[in-house]
Amino acid sequence: DEIPTVVGIFSAFGLVFSVSLFAWICCQRKSSKSNKTPPYKFVHVLKGVDIYPENLNSKKKFGADDKSEAKNKSAMPKNSLHLDLEKRDLNGNFPKTTPKIQSSSDPENLSPKHFVERKKDSVSPDSLKSITSISSEDKQDKLGTLFFSLEYNFEKKAFVVNIKEARGLPAMDEQSMTSDPYIKMTILPEKKHKVKTRVLRKTLDPAFDETFTFYGIPYSQIQDLTLHFIILSFDRFSRDDVIGEVLIPLAGIELSEGRLLMDREIIKRNVRKSSGRGELLISLCYQSTTNTLTVVVLKARHLPKSDVSGLSDPYVKVNLYHAKKRISKKKTHVKKCTPNAVFNELFVFDIPCESLDDISIEFLVLDSDRGSRNEVIGRLTLGSSAEGTAGEHWKEICEYPRRQIAKWHMLCDG
Repeated sequence: DEIPTVVGIFSAFGLVFSVSLFAWICCQRKSSKSNKTPPYKFVHVLKGVDIYPENLNSKKKFGADDKSEAKNKSAMPKNSLHLDLEKRDLNGNFPKTTPKIQSSSDPENLSPKHFVERKKDSVSPDSLKSITSISSEDKQDKLGTLFFSLEYNFEKKAFVVNIKEARGLPAMDEQSMTSDPYIKMTILPEKKHKVKTRVLRKTLDPAFDETFTFYGIPYSQIQDLTLHFIILSFDRFSRDDVIGEVLIPLAGIELSEGRLLMDREIIKRNVRKSSGRGELLISLCYQSTTNTLTVVVLKARHLPKSDVSGLSDPYVKVNLYHAKKRISKKKTHVKKCTPNAVFNELFVFDIPCESLDDISIEFLVLDSDRGSRNEVIGRLTLGSSAEGTAGEHWKEICEYPRRQIAKWHMLCDG
């Protein structure tokens, strides 16, 4: 009788101890979760951006002086860190404040000899105040202003571009009346260097403060280059909206004395006219015995300029359709920097039906762009329902099988 009693007592004590231990562990986990830092701080650390505005300029600078960093740290108020965190909105952005360009104590504030004074693009406190005081009617006609700086590092033979911010951008989302802006930058005319900033959510005054360093550019060639900025708004479900562009020829800009702080009005992007898409030379041959269609993409000529450099990097994408359903696709190689491309590439398609009545073939001429989506220069569709030279070409290959027939075709809007 005593043994079952002792076992019951020990079991009861064990159960009470287990429940107490489990409750203590749960309390510890709950308290540790409440003490963790906000999630947006972790996200910003992953991006390499400090959450405190005092350090935004010094963290991402290329070759920043240790002295300037020390000055920034010494000038940073101790009590302002928590205040700035509390002022952040739900998207993690800081409220509109006086731009750093106006601050006289900012180590980036340039001396008069390092500042480019222009009638339309000079940066001053009065001009920045005037930008913020523009009426709502004027804002509809304007696309905003882009602020950036240029510098050349002679020790590393590197060209440095700092995209600071954009102000007064139009709202591309009609529902939320805001935008998700980012910037693509290309160095023309060779288009070898293409970069883009991160996307800033739901803001019309994005502060990027991102520095891009381009190595291997001799200082003697700077005068021959042109900077092309494209300001876009990210769209998750369709093609990104183009807000505008900024073109900066570097001819006449002197970078030997130090960093230049500049700003430019964003202008509407130059859209190509549909009447001048260029021409495409195509050769077709229908083999009725093997039920195959041989397509040769020969040449393209008079292609319009894809950007302000006047040069394109064209290639051709070929899509085969059966009853309006794509069943096969091919593409040519990219031809660099030419409006008159020679491809001479052959493709053979197997036809799933006995005739070409339900078959159509689409040619898309695109401009290759590493930094973003490739832009369609022009389009051509050949088939039984096509009109003009495209319809005549298709009719000839159906009437004369096993014969290679080539024709020039005008490209239409992409």
